[in-house]
Amino acid sequence: MLLHLGTTWLLFAVATVAVFGFFFGTALDAIMKEDGFGSTGNTLLFTLGFFVAVMVANEHGITFRDLRLAVAWGLSGAFVLISVMALIKAGLARL
Repeated sequence: MLLHLGTTWLLFAVATVAVFGFFFGTALDAIMKEDGFGSTGNTLLFTLGFFVAVMVANEHGITFRDLRLAVAWGLSGAFVLISVMALIKAGLARL
């Protein structure tokens, strides 16, 4: 799905996800404070997790004919990545 987008649509998709990622990242930074990654770090993790989840789903043969399904997969991947990274950070802080 992502690999077949034109340059303009791909940039538009990345910009849209990054804007929403910044919104969620800022809110998450206010909640997690020093346990998080800052609003910029959260935004980068959110954006990376979103697109990695969509690409992994495409690699496994899941086609997104409905945009809502793609957004659900992307959001799930984003929050899973942020959760895993927060767990790793918390584990390293205990050492």
